[in-house]
Amino acid sequence: MGFVMEFAENLILKLMEDPKERDKKFREHLYAVKDRCAKTKEMWNYPLRPYGFWTFEQHNAQLRRDAQISEVLGRRDVYDDVIRKALGHSMNE
Repeated sequence: MGFVMEFAENLILKLMEDPKERDKKFREHLYAVKDRCAKTKEMWNYPLRPYGFWTFEQHNAQLRRDAQISEVLGRRDVYDDVIRKALGHSMNE
């Protein structure tokens, strides 16, 4: 019976993760996250965004998808009413 217990114990120990290796991986991950955070905080201190920042796809995706807010032909201008009132045209024309 001792052989079975010894075999089971060795099998479990072999399947377990080495604590030193686990700590090493976690420490590397933690340092990588810390470096990314430091870089992000440094970028936040700049007064302007880098060239082309607002042209990234994530910032313009909604503009490209939604025809109401993009500059498409036939879109009603938001200042049409103001211009018509200033010029004296009626709204029903």
